Amino acid sequence: MVTGGLEGAGVFGEVTTRQAGDDDAVCGVRPRWVALPETVEEIAAVLRACAERDLAVVPAGGGTKLHWAPPPERCDVLLDLCCMNEVLEHAAGDLVVRAQAGVTIAALSAALAGEGQELALDVPFGEDATVGGTLAAPLPGPRAFRYGTARDLLIGITVVLPDGTVARSGGKVVKNVAGYDLGKLFTGSYGTLGVIAEATFRLHPMPPERRWVVAELGGARVPAVAAALAASQAEPSAVEVDRPDPAGPLTLAALVEGTAAQTRGETLRELIGPAEVSGEPPSWWGQVFGDDVLVEVRFPASGTAAVLDAAAGCGLSLRGSPVAGRVLLEPGRELDEDELAATVSGLREKVEAAGGRVSVLAAPCQGVDRWGHVSGLPLMRRVKERFDPGRRMSPGRFVGGI
Repeated sequence: MVTGGLEGAGVFGEVTTRQAGDDDAVCGVRPRWVALPETVEEIAAVLRACAERDLAVVPAGGGTKLHWAPPPERCDVLLDLCCMNEVLEHAAGDLVVRAQAGVTIAALSAALAGEGQELALDVPFGEDATVGGTLAAPLPGPRAFRYGTARDLLIGITVVLPDGTVARSGGKVVKNVAGYDLGKLFTGSYGTLGVIAEATFRLHPMPPERRWVVAELGGARVPAVAAALAASQAEPSAVEVDRPDPAGPLTLAALVEGTAAQTRGETLRELIGPAEVSGEPPSWWGQVFGDDVLVEVRFPASGTAAVLDAAAGCGLSLRGSPVAGRVLLEPGRELDEDELAATVSGLREKVEAAGGRVSVLAAPCQGVDRWGHVSGLPLMRRVKERFDPGRRMSPGRFVGGI
């Protein structure tokens, strides 16, 4: 069905389609149409039609992270997956769930909680973030330290390739793409290789108890305390730090889950020093409060002190995991393009000297080097050429203009 008096009505067959408006723009690039498929087959029909007419496509879920990548070089069709919103299968006995890409993380969590299970991802913007977006533009949450990332918990995926071919990997494989692990390729691909249509995840039982151990620490103590917590037999599921003021105090919080959580929390408190053990998380736990400008830093344990110092020296707030080697940074004030570029450059120099990497997830200006040097870029270009030789899928939105 085509609505809204489209020029070229019927281009996408029976798929619900409407004319795009200003609110549908992707980083300022307005598409011509918005297509709203309801099945894998309808996604395939849209992509086949786009391939025949050389139309560029940008997939979208809840739209929470559409601004995280650079603007697309072109965008003819915004592929809105909001109608792909069904939990298709929950095999509670096997701790496995299969869901369509448009299911929100909040809806999925509610469905799983009824069986006492969870997808152990702490996803920001969970009310609106979708399964597909969580894979396409992943952001590890606090408990990635214990359970892994979305990529680690993904055990099967159904994707639609730019020519409309449906491919499956893992789980109940029907058709695969020889030589490629589609789950790993499509996770973090920002919609540049095809469309994630369905995903199958490994689940965990919901823990009967949770305790957070929260303390204020001097930055100099963080590396040693983090190392002790990571090695502790109390087995914390997460250790996070928060420093909203680059010149201010730093708060550390460690989470223990499951049996004897209170006792294990007390054990962690002995490692940390003066701390509070609580059944509720601190207000900042797992949150992203502002993402107009958002910088991600990944680093080895040996680089923890250098990263903390670099963030403070660049005037950036910090939140993330010293045990998983991942923090998010935000500027405390609005920066113009030149200031932001200089800040990122200075930060990158210090972080890379400590063995880490800096990526700019979100920025309103284009004169910022978002990724720095990426050694795997030639391989990534070959993968893009293999999957999307016509450069129709989110062109220009990923590393090196992929």
